[in-house]
Amino acid sequence: MANESHSSGGFATRLEGRSFMDLNRCAIVPTIENIVATFVLDCELDLKKIAQQARNAEFNPKRFSAAIMRIREPKTTALIFSSGKVVCTGARTEADSKLAARKFARIIQKLGFEVKFKDFKIQNMVGSCDVKFPIRLESLACSHAAFSSYEPELFPGLIYRMKHPKIVLLVFVSGKIVLTGAKERDEIYRAFDSIYPVLGGFRKIFRNAV
Repeated sequence: MANESHSSGGFATRLEGRSFMDLNRCAIVPTIENIVATFVLDCELDLKKIAQQARNAEFNPKRFSAAIMRIREPKTTALIFSSGKVVCTGARTEADSKLAARKFARIIQKLGFEVKFKDFKIQNMVGSCDVKFPIRLESLACSHAAFSSYEPELFPGLIYRMKHPKIVLLVFVSGKIVLTGAKERDEIYRAFDSIYPVLGGFRKIFRNAV
C-alpha cells in the first residue's frame, strides 16, 4: 500500500520516475463531489424570522428542526439551527466551502442578528472515481473480510472500511468507487492509492466461449 502524501496542487509531480502501471494509476484522480463543513454564529437565531425575511430560506419545524438556506455561488446549502450552529454542504473545494460559510453568515447578519463567524471545520469530504474495469466483489469481500461488508440483496456496492486513512469506500462491480469520511483532500488520494492495487487483484476478466 502506498503511504506517500499528496497535495492538491502538486499531484502531477508524482508522475516522475513511475512505471507504466503506476502512471496509469496516477492518471485516475478522485474527484471531490461534496464537502460538509460546520461553523457557529455564536448567537441564538430566530429561524422563523430568517425564513420570512430571506428569499433563499425556508423553515418547516414540523418536518425538520433547522432552517434551510441556499445560495447559487458557490452552489451550496446550509442547515441553520436555532443554537447558531450551521452545517454547510455542496461545495467541491475547501475554499468554496469556507466562502459559502462566510456568505451564509453575512446574510444572517444582515437580518439583524449579532453573529460571529467561529469554529469553521470540514467534517466530511466525499470523492468518486472510476477504475475502468469490473470488479469481483464476492471474492474481494471474502479475501478482505475484516474490512469488507457485502450484502447485494440490501445494497449493490461493497462497503470497505479502511483504517489508515480512516475512509469508507463504496466499491461497485462496474469499477465505480465512492470515498467518504475524509477530513482532508489528501486522505481521499491516499485511500485511493491504497485500494487501487487491491482492486486490480480482483479484476473481472471475461473469457471468450470456445
